[in-house]
Amino acid sequence: MPEHQNIEYKTIWKDEYLKGLCGFANASGGKLYVGVKDDGSVCGIDNSTLLLEQLPNKFRDLLGIYAEINLLDYKGLHYLEISVLQHEIPISYKGKYYLRSGSTLQELKGSALNDFILKKMGRSWDGVIEPNFSGKDIDPKTIERFKSMAADRLPFIRSENDDMAVLEKLNLSEAGKLKRAAILLFGNNVQRFFLQARVKIGLFTSHTDMLSVDLIEGNLFQQMEQTLEILRTKYLLSPVSYEGVHRREKLEIPFTALREAVINALIHRVYSTTSTIQIRITEQEVEIMNECNMSDTLNVQDLKKPHLSKPQNRLLADTFYKAGLIESWGRGTLKIVEDCVRAGLKEPEFTANDHFFSILFHRTNENFTENFTENFTENFTENLKQILELIKRKPTVTVDEMAAKVGISRRAITNNTNKLKKLGLIKRVGSAKGGFWEITKKTKR
Repeated sequence: MPEHQNIEYKTIWKDEYLKGLCGFANASGGKLYVGVKDDGSVCGIDNSTLLLEQLPNKFRDLLGIYAEINLLDYKGLHYLEISVLQHEIPISYKGKYYLRSGSTLQELKGSALNDFILKKMGRSWDGVIEPNFSGKDIDPKTIERFKSMAADRLPFIRSENDDMAVLEKLNLSEAGKLKRAAILLFGNNVQRFFLQARVKIGLFTSHTDMLSVDLIEGNLFQQMEQTLEILRTKYLLSPVSYEGVHRREKLEIPFTALREAVINALIHRVYSTTSTIQIRITEQEVEIMNECNMSDTLNVQDLKKPHLSKPQNRLLADTFYKAGLIESWGRGTLKIVEDCVRAGLKEPEFTANDHFFSILFHRTNENFTENFTENFTENFTENLKQILELIKRKPTVTVDEMAAKVGISRRAITNNTNKLKKLGLIKRVGSAKGGFWEITKKTKR
């Protein structure tokens, strides 16, 4: 069979292959065959007797492990099968740590190494105790807000008046010491300890040109609420419709899907690096990106079908679940897809590698002007529609450019943009020369 996660072939033995055995031991175990070509055909070795004598000592002295060695024969050709089991403790070779991933070998460094060692110890980054944290670093208002949200799943929590007792019952403290998750979730000055724990939102007109940026800080519950509010009120559209006499505003990306994606980024991101969660907004798309170590047993295709969840930060995920903000582990990405399809949108796109994850939403650009203006009782002229469409496509569009496109004078453009402002459809951000137009969600009948 071809090489894969648990199989590797070598025609001869070299001591550098101890790295590969180290990678097997740190992953799910595996077998190294010596005297076999890459295509799986046996070529044999001449020094099998010597290797049978030497290799066990090298495994013991350089790796600190036991590996089973079998001498095999195929049509008179001798070759070796070296079997390594998965080890529960981290295994190193000459002070370096390696991990088998697919058919490749990776040297673990930095945050990846730190997360790997924590997992081997049965812990996650958010579960580490930080002796510098204390009760004064906890925001009591966020605790109260959580108790209200968690009342259905934790009925007893409403009657608990001791904030430290709440954290202990959530497994966020140990022997009176707070864990990292406690500060991330309930801290009153999170960025004092974890500057990277924030969300950055950028509005782009091209791949490199950014019109505006918002930086959201605070604890994770605050970041969730502020991020969603800014996306809803500042960057996304809510076309107006009416059911009888009732006014309806429907966000262009389903709010439930958007919330699930933001929460997914907050609880699954890697917090041991300096990167932030980034939300990139363009005319056509909204992309939510975060650094993340995908599970070895989970790939991006699995996210659109039922799958087991292996949270990057177990305590963060568990607390958000108890707050009623996520329904069940492993269902989040499915709900995002289902909600978008139900709303008539294209399926969102998931992208992932060993260090990065993103969710790309497609915005409802088709028939934008018609959907956004069809419920106005005023005489919404063709000129107004064209101007609104030009602003949508290019927020930095100038009066002269609009006049040339629409075919009317600069004065007429100014009169029309003033009318759009009065209708609550647009506003001007910044100066006349250096600013840009912004389409607002608020409209008037």
